[in-house]
Amino acid sequence: MTIKKIENGPRLLKATTSAVSPGSNRGKEPQTINDVQNTHAGEDQMDGSPGTSFDARTTMDNLTKTTEEIASFSQGNVDAIMKAGQVWAAGCQAISKTMAATTQAHLDQTMFTWKALTSVKSLREAMDLRASLRRTSFEAAFAETGKLADASMKLAEETMGPITERILLAVEKFKHTAN
Repeated sequence: MTIKKIENGPRLLKATTSAVSPGSNRGKEPQTINDVQNTHAGEDQMDGSPGTSFDARTTMDNLTKTTEEIASFSQGNVDAIMKAGQVWAAGCQAISKTMAATTQAHLDQTMFTWKALTSVKSLREAMDLRASLRRTSFEAAFAETGKLADASMKLAEETMGPITERILLAVEKFKHTAN
């Protein structure tokens, strides 16, 4: 549009316009800004006039609701992390107690064997005791390593449980939001 003429009064700004596309308004009078505004009265206007569809209260309510949902979801995430930390700490404590008990049992077995070595009567008997100690130590270490690996895997699964639940909840929530 090009502005042809502007009339300025105390409260009136009037401009006449003509369209740039050739032949679109042949035979018609040029429109004024007021005419253009009246033909677009049902459309969204940013000046706060009655024809506007922008509702600040609704927008603020939606924003507040969304913020509260985000804060609530974030609090749930923190709770899940705290629970996972508690599970991990308790599991590590249980594994440590098991390892300490195993170490104590191995130490007792070693002390018993060394005491038995002090009372042997032949070299053959001493070699048998030392071989027995090595064999039982190896078997115990092998068995305890398997138990430790199983306990560690179980602890990892239990620790990740609360966090996995939150991830699944987030995926489900965002899936519903996207649809």
